Amino acid sequence: MDLLDILIQTIGGLGLFILGMKMMTEGLEMTAGQRIKRILGAISSNRVIGCATGAGVTAMIQSSSATTVMLIGFVGAGIMTLEQAVGVILGANVGTTVTAQMIAFKLTDLALPAIAIGVPMKFFSKKRQYRHIGDIILGFGLLFYGMTVMKHGLAPIKNDPEFIAFFMKFSTDTYPGILLCVGMGALVTIMVQSSSATVGLTMTLAVQGLISFPTAMALVLGENIGTTITAEIATLGSTSTSAHRTARAHTLFNVVGVALIILVFPGFVKLINIVTIMMGAAPVTDTVNGEFLNVGRYIANGHTIFNVLNASFFLIFLPQLIRVAIWMSPKEKRKERYRLPSFDARFIDSTIGALAKVKGEVTKMAVFTQKSLRNTCECLTVRDDDRLAEREAVEDHIDAMQKEIIKFLTTIYQGDVNEPEAIEISEMMRITNNVERIGDSIENVSKILERIHENGYDISEKASGDLVAISAEVDRFFEFVIKEMGEHERSPDFKKRAKAQEDLIDDMRERMRQDHIDRLRQNLCSVDVGVLFIALLSNFEKMGDYCYNIAIGINRIK
Repeated sequence: MDLLDILIQTIGGLGLFILGMKMMTEGLEMTAGQRIKRILGAISSNRVIGCATGAGVTAMIQSSSATTVMLIGFVGAGIMTLEQAVGVILGANVGTTVTAQMIAFKLTDLALPAIAIGVPMKFFSKKRQYRHIGDIILGFGLLFYGMTVMKHGLAPIKNDPEFIAFFMKFSTDTYPGILLCVGMGALVTIMVQSSSATVGLTMTLAVQGLISFPTAMALVLGENIGTTITAEIATLGSTSTSAHRTARAHTLFNVVGVALIILVFPGFVKLINIVTIMMGAAPVTDTVNGEFLNVGRYIANGHTIFNVLNASFFLIFLPQLIRVAIWMSPKEKRKERYRLPSFDARFIDSTIGALAKVKGEVTKMAVFTQKSLRNTCECLTVRDDDRLAEREAVEDHIDAMQKEIIKFLTTIYQGDVNEPEAIEISEMMRITNNVERIGDSIENVSKILERIHENGYDISEKASGDLVAISAEVDRFFEFVIKEMGEHERSPDFKKRAKAQEDLIDDMRERMRQDHIDRLRQNLCSVDVGVLFIALLSNFEKMGDYCYNIAIGINRIK
């Protein structure tokens, strides 16, 4: 076999491995996405629980990079604190070692049967759920078939003197050699964007005897550094300071952890040998037909031991890690009043993270609109022409926010989403549109108040009190739904309370309207002022309806 054939088989096998990993991760995300969302959303401030959760979630979806991008979305949206996210990331690095452990079990004989089962399930199943399960099975098969292709591609070179001389350069007998191996592992992982794939390639090289076990472990350490590039890329162009800090903490965790292990590298290798032999494995040097078949188990255990030790160390020093990450991140900029929602196309690959980001931006849009409502309502009792004059700029900004959010939601919907995610996208559109309608009603109220002031109309004390009362209930309703939108779980009586509040506002409008008719009958109010008063009541009643529509949308999102 010539060099070209070797390269084609090796790179092709690696490509199949990466494709299999991607399909398996996407299938697992689609199947368990809502469960993952609930788990991550319920994270407590306990760093140990957060770490265990990160390990479990990442073991479930087989990708620490996917978990980290989700977390960056949650932090950027304000759904999760930086401390919570970093705790989960520590566990995510442990969870991702499950892939290496799975590879070490030598399940290559199941590759073709898995492909045979996965293809018809993915392409011919009518139910979406079965198609996602087909993704998982087919991805599993492609992953292990890729390992087989890589193994066959590298087999002919293990006796070639030139290749042996090349791989001998990657020696861990000296610290420069260890650093070279770590750097190479990091570089390759940055290129392929998958630490699991490069760990698989490292295992294949070690099984063929092209690299020693210590060399393989140095490469794996580098691969742990290289995997941080995905999170760093996810923050490029992001305006969220918290997102930058999360990515920085992830990078620091791996880089500092690797640096510490390098200092005691020979002892680390001995520890892996001792632990693996205690688990009943044959010596790493044993060969069968010229292949070091046991080395994969040692590499997988080394990968797990490193990440467990690293996570345990940084769980103790988590506050210090976060302080350094904050120091290394861009400084928080002064918040702009008219800041438009900022979305990054890189989040599209993580629907959970993308929807978390949207939720955060919709909440910010609602908070901005509520501030506008309060500013306008203050003009019910105190004339303030400057505040009323801002209505066009405020309304234009609310419209612009709505446009950006709907545009991004449409982009997400055009991708591959499961049924609960499709429902969430639809309800987020409903919520966004109703927030914008509240903005329209606020603009109407502002115009009516300006007209009252310009014409010098006097509103009776009773009518003014009614307007203040109904506007206060609308504000209370709006604040209630905004608070619930930010919660992970709905309040048990959320829908009932929302309906009661809407009914209250409707009843207030009818009662106040009837009181106004009585005042007209008694000639206590002019017709001109009365028309404007009824228009104000109608706009506040409509805001109550829009708040209830928002509540319905929130309640339908699981």
